[in-house]
Parts: sequence; C-alpha cells; structure tokens
Amino acid sequence: MTAVHGRVLPFIPSDRLESVDDAAPRGSDSVGIGRRLRHHRREAGLTLAELGQRVGLSASAISLLENGRREPRVTTLDDLARALGTDLAALVSAGPPSRRAALEVKWERAQRSPGFEGLGIPAVRVGPGLPDDALEALVGLYESVVGLQQHRAATPEYARLANAELRRRMREADNYFPDIEALAADLVGVVDHSHGPVTREAVNRIARHVGFTLEAVPDLPASTRTVTDLANRRVYVPTRGGHDLRATALQALGHVVLEHETPRDYAEFLAQRVEINYFAAAVLLPESSVVPFLRRAKEARDIALEDLRDAYAVSYETAAHRFCNLATRHLQLPVHFMRTSADGVIYKAYENDGVRFPMDPTGAIEGARVCRSWTARVVFERPLGEVYHQYTDTGRGTFWCTAVAEQTPAGRFSVSVGVPFDQVRWMRGRDTTARRVSRCPDPRCCTQPPPELARTWAGKVWPSARAHSHLLAVMPPGVFPGVDDTEVLRFVAEHAPDRQDGSGGPPGWAAAADLAH
Repeated sequence: MTAVHGRVLPFIPSDRLESVDDAAPRGSDSVGIGRRLRHHRREAGLTLAELGQRVGLSASAISLLENGRREPRVTTLDDLARALGTDLAALVSAGPPSRRAALEVKWERAQRSPGFEGLGIPAVRVGPGLPDDALEALVGLYESVVGLQQHRAATPEYARLANAELRRRMREADNYFPDIEALAADLVGVVDHSHGPVTREAVNRIARHVGFTLEAVPDLPASTRTVTDLANRRVYVPTRGGHDLRATALQALGHVVLEHETPRDYAEFLAQRVEINYFAAAVLLPESSVVPFLRRAKEARDIALEDLRDAYAVSYETAAHRFCNLATRHLQLPVHFMRTSADGVIYKAYENDGVRFPMDPTGAIEGARVCRSWTARVVFERPLGEVYHQYTDTGRGTFWCTAVAEQTPAGRFSVSVGVPFDQVRWMRGRDTTARRVSRCPDPRCCTQPPPELARTWAGKVWPSARAHSHLLAVMPPGVFPGVDDTEVLRFVAEHAPDRQDGSGGPPGWAAAADLAH
C-alpha cells in the first residue's frame, strides 16, 4: 500500500497541535504500538515480568499490550516509555522498527479484519518460531486473495448495488446525519461564523485548526480534485476550477475531521464521498442559521432554493443538497432531488417523498433515464440559469418541482428538487400553470416513438450508437477509483517542503485563488 493510501490522520484541535504525541492512541493502531513496545523491551534486555514490575503491571498485561489485544492508555504508555529509556513518540508515532515487525503488524490486522474468516484462510499465530519467509508468504497470499476479490467485485453492477444500498440508508435517516452536523457546528463556532457566506479566510482558519494548510497549485493531477499530503499536513487545491473551491477544500478536510480510513471497497468509497459532501455543505450552510432561515420562509409560505443559494453564496446544487438534509428533520417536508444530464440520465438522486424514480432491476437509479415530461428534463427547454417550476402527474401522485439547468465543464446538467402536491403550499412558485403528465415506466409514455412516426421510418434508419468504454470495463482500479497513484505521488514529492526553494513553497490558496463561487 502506498503512502497516499495510508490512514487519514485523526482530528486534532489547534490547541493540541504542539503536543500531538499526547493524543490518545487509536484502537486501530494497537497492533503497531504493541510491536514497537516489544521491540524496545527486547532492545532493553527485559522480560515481560521485569518490565511489568517497573510500571506496576503483570507480565500477562504487558503481553496483551504487545500483542495488540488491549488498547493502552496514554499514561501507561508514558510509564512504559520511561521504563524503557525512550520517549512516548517512539511507541506511538514511529514506524515499524523492522521488516519483521511490519509483516507481523500486517498479518495481525489481516486476521482481525471483518472478512478474514470468509476467505477460508486458517488463522496462524505469529511467534518467534515462524520464519520470516513464511510470514512474508502469508501476507503476500492474503493481499493477493483480497485483491482478486476486489477485482471481481469492482463491476458496474456492484457499484450500482452499493449506491442503491447507500441511498436506502440515506432515506432511512431522512438524509440527516447529526454526528456530521455536530462536527461541522464545532468548526463553524471555532471561526466564530454566525450567518451569511463562509469566507475563504474562515476556511483557511478551519484548516489551521485541524492542523493543515491549504495550498493552491496550478498543476494538480488531472485525476484528482484535491491532494492531501498527510506527512506535511498540506491540502493542495487547484488555483481555479469549475467548482466552489471553498467546498472543494472543505471536502478534503472532511476526510480528516471525520477520521476516514482507507476505503475497503467501492461501497465504503461511495459512503465517504457522501459524508465529505455533507460535511462541506454543513459548514458552508450551518444548521444553526439555515434552519431559522428556512422556518421563516415556511411561515411566509415562500421557500425558494435560489434564496438559500444567494444568502450563503453557494451553488444551486449545494443549496439543493442542504435543503434536502434539513427539510424533513426540521420542516417536516418530504422531498426528492435529482441531478440530471441534458439527455435525461440521472447522475444523483434522493427521495423520501414517495416519488418513483426510474431504476434497473438492482434498484439502482443512477444511470437510468428520466421521463421527458419531468421537470428535470423540461427545464432544458428554458434558458440556462432560469428557475423553472412545474407540476407533474405521475402514477404515484402529483409532484411539484423546481429546477435550474446550468452549463458545466462536463456538459449541461439540471438540478431539481420536488415535494408532493399536499406540501406545495410552502413553496415559492406553486402558482405555476406549467403541468405535464408522465406515464413512465409505461414505454408508450416517452421511450417508444409515436406509432405513426415509427411506421413511417420503420427499417429506414440505422443509428450508430455512442458506445462508452466504461459499459464493459470494471470499475477503475485502485483504492481510490480512477486516481493515478504514480502521478499523485510524484506531485506530492515535487511539492513537499524539503523540495521547495527559499520562497517557502507554493503560494497560500487565499492569495492565489478566487474562492467565491
């Protein structure tokens, strides 16, 4: 595993940055701590019992610590470090003391992973009698088996199933995640932000608070939106781009604040993407001020996403996402959301209001095509950027939607948000006279051409389909799908502080980039 795939650092408040080594060790690193403890004990020529006597622990307790079976307290580690004539950092933050120790750590972590028993590999106790080459073979075989499993799973079908499961969990939670809200609220409080747009300087301060600096660079790898150098605690963002760079930076910091670890599969990768997007939106549109804003609009029966967009200087899509986060929990409004391409393909979707999205047999919505009568497609008949409202009669009832179509570097996309007819009284635009009827999934609605047109041109047309290569390919390989590891690692190495000249490295992002959306 390369450095770029290492575990994301834990969230460390700024008032503790000078004493990182005092932070409580994570349970997930108890094996590594145990191997370092064993190494230093043997270097000191002490038995388990002798070390235990020095710190007031039994030999069996020391053994549990060395085997990673017990998570040590900071005070205990401090006592052990003094007894061994070393410092706390040597036990907590140093790398494996030897190749053998590194292999032992890998094998212990492998055997404790949730899916190990399902692989059919027998457990093997690591002891001094196990030769290094045998241990090396065990670790290599395990990594090969896991790699083959991931390769078999990394198909479009697997991705669609994973996305459908993720959307189900979002629906069950009404798309509201209090833990992420609390973390975002803490950081908003740290920068003393109360209302209105979050400034780029506030984002800089948030980054410094969690121990990172933001650096704007013109040569970010093409396969990435940001790159985080965990060793030097830097987040590289593009100097300019089609996205709100405040949101881009906050998404990268979200991995740190939410303590994400390397995703084990594509499903976890998708879940992490949802979480960092949620976190960024929760900082840019804080719950503490957005909820009163929306409640006042509801009391006035004048809820409008464009007002939310303008009040917080975010994109229409970010405002729509945030509305869907808060509408059900705080306004008792069921909603649905879609991001749709100009040819009707759904790229993102969420619903808890009973609307029936098109879907494939796996339950996946993304990649399906929206009915031509839905607001998400009709809006493309209007000028780009114009807010459009429409009622749509469907087999599940009548829904009112508001939508905007915009040009992006990837093409034209619409963002639409809708509510059931019985909730439309709270929304601006409810007086629209635009109304369409959708009979989908009945193919006679819009997927089949009109009978007269079909008869006229039967057998006279042969279109050449635009076959996308990804239809037959597996999902992009790697822990982070689609990312070019070599390109990323070369980029980080070239931008690391020890490679910079006396100018101090790349310019800070606040000076180099215009972050206002």
